Amino acid sequence: MTPPSAAAAGRTSEFRRLTVFTGSASGVDLGYTAEARRLGTALAGAGIGVVYGGGKVGLMGQIADAALEAGGEVHGVIPEVLMSREVGHQGLTSLELVQDMHTRKSRMADLGDGFVALPGGMGTLEEFFEVWTWQYLGLHTKPVGLYNVQGFWDPLLAMVDHMVAEGFMSAWRREALVISDDPQELIRQLRSWTPGR
Repeated sequence: MTPPSAAAAGRTSEFRRLTVFTGSASGVDLGYTAEARRLGTALAGAGIGVVYGGGKVGLMGQIADAALEAGGEVHGVIPEVLMSREVGHQGLTSLELVQDMHTRKSRMADLGDGFVALPGGMGTLEEFFEVWTWQYLGLHTKPVGLYNVQGFWDPLLAMVDHMVAEGFMSAWRREALVISDDPQELIRQLRSWTPGR
């Protein structure tokens, strides 16, 4: 996939939009839905727009709906091939239809001032690791975080700690991650984040 454009690679002086990665499924625990909605409401209350994959189903749809219901802006980016599968959300502030997945991810990266992963599946993991890798390579200087509701990301963080312990990742890369299970604290950390080394 193409990294963010040069114009979008740096941080803006104001944190205006958060790119969110999450599942097109809701998970077996209704708590995931409640927490996705809680974050969507908090982002709207903080004046932060949501950028996401444009679907109406699963946690994707829940965070979008909650932000909209709270008066926030929600920008969706969806490829033609997923328009029917993920039921493209027609009630958004804007819904951009793009040609393919690569373009979708590039546009989502350009539009957001930071990134956060909520519970999700392999697509969520792939999106998260890509933007985190870009941060490491200096292709952007935006915060990357995990909304660790109900300890969902604990197994992943244990694996990351294992990679650090085994010498495959620098400890400062792990420390650069924004991690919280509370929307307000997550927003505070994202807004105050500064690039590391």
